[in-house]
Amino acid sequence: MGIVNSEIKPFNATAFKQGEFVEISEANVKGKWAVFFFYPADFTFVCPTELGDVADKYEELQKLGVEVFSVSTDTHFTHKAWHDASDTIAKINYYMVGDQTGTITNNFGVMREGQGLADRATFLIDPDGVIQAVEITAEGIGRDADDLLRKVKAAQYVRNNPGEVCPAKWKEGEATLAPSLDLVGKI
Repeated sequence: MGIVNSEIKPFNATAFKQGEFVEISEANVKGKWAVFFFYPADFTFVCPTELGDVADKYEELQKLGVEVFSVSTDTHFTHKAWHDASDTIAKINYYMVGDQTGTITNNFGVMREGQGLADRATFLIDPDGVIQAVEITAEGIGRDADDLLRKVKAAQYVRNNPGEVCPAKWKEGEATLAPSLDLVGKI
């Protein structure tokens, strides 16, 4: 079975969030929308640009009922040190999860074999704990938080409007599709 439409697996971890260390588990995800934003390592190059981009969109994600969990195999102590040392990372208010055991990274299938590092991967999870979207990019290709927002809005729209789907490049307020026999071959 593919990972999309599968339920997240149990985990326990310590995260750094807004100046504190907090214990989290899959229970923190259930009942709300969540984004798991995996990245290879703290104190690197592409990673801070991506994490800063998500930080800039965090307030908008929160308004949509979405919690963000950035995850690397660094410790929560390293996350705090990075947060204290970098102006870009200092603006992060979402969870920075330490996954030094690799449990969460392996649960999502994005551990780089033999390296102990996470792939650059994003997972959108619905309030039932079911994965609705996945994006994985190569090491040198950064992700775009604007596209993440678009995917969140599309997933929420589809969940709230059974029988409708969002076409390519769909943006909030644009026309959707209602799949039917009459539509086959007409797009």
